[in-house]
Amino acid sequence: MIFRLVIRDLALMDRAELELGSGFTVVTGETGAGKSVLLGAFSLLAGNRVTKTVVRKGAEECIVEAELEIGKNPVYNQILEEMDLPKCDEGLLIIKRSVHTTKAGRISINGGAATLAQLQKLGERWIDFHGPGEPQKLMRAETQLEMLDLHAGLSADLLTYRTKWKHRGELLRQVAEISTAEKISEDEAAFLKAQLEKMDALDLGDEAIQKLERDHLRSSRIQELAALYAQLESGLGSDGLGEAFPKILKTSQDAARIDPEAAALFERIESLAAEIDDIRADYNRLARGLNGDEESIAELDTKMNFWLELRRKYGPDAASVRAKRDSLRNRLLSQGDVEAQVVKLKAEVAKTEGELKKQAGVLHAARGKAADKLASAARKMLGALGFKKADLKIEVATAELGPMGADAVQFLFCANAGQDLLPLSQIASSGEAARVMLALKTVLAAVDETPVLVFDEVDANVGGEIGAQVGRELAALGKKHQVFCVTHLPQVAALGHAHYVVTKTQDEKSTNVEIAPVHTKRKERESEIARMLGDRSSKVALTHARELLEGA
Repeated sequence: MIFRLVIRDLALMDRAELELGSGFTVVTGETGAGKSVLLGAFSLLAGNRVTKTVVRKGAEECIVEAELEIGKNPVYNQILEEMDLPKCDEGLLIIKRSVHTTKAGRISINGGAATLAQLQKLGERWIDFHGPGEPQKLMRAETQLEMLDLHAGLSADLLTYRTKWKHRGELLRQVAEISTAEKISEDEAAFLKAQLEKMDALDLGDEAIQKLERDHLRSSRIQELAALYAQLESGLGSDGLGEAFPKILKTSQDAARIDPEAAALFERIESLAAEIDDIRADYNRLARGLNGDEESIAELDTKMNFWLELRRKYGPDAASVRAKRDSLRNRLLSQGDVEAQVVKLKAEVAKTEGELKKQAGVLHAARGKAADKLASAARKMLGALGFKKADLKIEVATAELGPMGADAVQFLFCANAGQDLLPLSQIASSGEAARVMLALKTVLAAVDETPVLVFDEVDANVGGEIGAQVGRELAALGKKHQVFCVTHLPQVAALGHAHYVVTKTQDEKSTNVEIAPVHTKRKERESEIARMLGDRSSKVALTHARELLEGA
């Protein structure tokens, strides 16, 4: 959920900093007061395209920043990792976006520079808009299919199917690659074979290359090393550190016999003597291990020279050279029996597609059952929201085999009796669309993982008890999501867990919009709801406002 939002120089708003909470938040204000500024801030953070006119007049840029608490949900970090962006620290997702009047805008996600496409991809995961002019995910066929699958509990089956679909794609890629591979000449084939033979003669493992480089360095300076080891062994002496150390050891022992407090120091010197003997022996071993015969040195030189040649040609490290070796081998292999390889791969493609069709049939049957249940539950909810004669149907038709199976899912709706069922995307009224979305969101609340839902005009053309029911459903939705709703209905506003009021002030030179919480100030909230009822100075309206708040 969004727990902190900062807006600066957006539209008519100078600056606002809001500490937001979970649950159902309502936003109210006079008509034309600028309630859409808050929605505009959310839209910017979701990655929607805007024009430079969103910048407040007289300012150079507008800035919107949000801190979202995502908890331990691993999906966000997976998305960020795929986009090579910083991961969330301590469960916080920080998004910042600016729009400049003369320069390109800037986007940052967790402090890392991001593109608009990346912001949009992330926005699809954390926020969903329902209202005029906003992208509505549930209008899209792919989202309708996703929601139906969630309602049907098909996550595990879909994972199996999609893994096999990905395998099919890889097989087809191999077929295309082999079929279109350029034929190489005999001379080039001979050269490739020679290169591969040389590469195979050299161990290209990381540890092996590191050892080769160490051994070659020692070999190239073997005489210098031999002289250094001889000096060290001589300096350390056959009885310890030269001739002086045995005398020091004897003196230390005599002191310990007289003074018990010196005993510990004698033990340390005695241990040091043993350690020096070990060090001298290790230097002696290294000196004996120096191989100075010309044949070994020549072999090391040959290997090292070839390794340096490969590194210059194919990359800075062993991994790059191994990748080139594999590429050369594959290119050579592709010149073999191409037809036989293609036939074998196509047979595997056919087998995989047969398995996919079988799994797609299972998905189709499950979707058909779930569609009836979901549509029935949504129809009941639509009735409660004022659509007494509305109908909703979920159509599951067979389609070409694809990454999600072989189904085309479409949500169909009609608001009144006697009308044709039409796709949700063809619903004319934005208010109707928002209420349909509310009904579906309520039914799917347990499986819909979008944490932030924004509703605008959800209460359009409704009032009285239906308006109150809309408010109750939004409040219920707020138990599993963070819900924001711009509303004109006092029945809805009274049910908000949090309540923000937008006001507009003007003078001869400027206009400014402010937003402030009133849910912590009982009198101010009563006054605002009384205004929505018709007159904030009316005792009747104030009494009704108190009753609405007490009944919430």
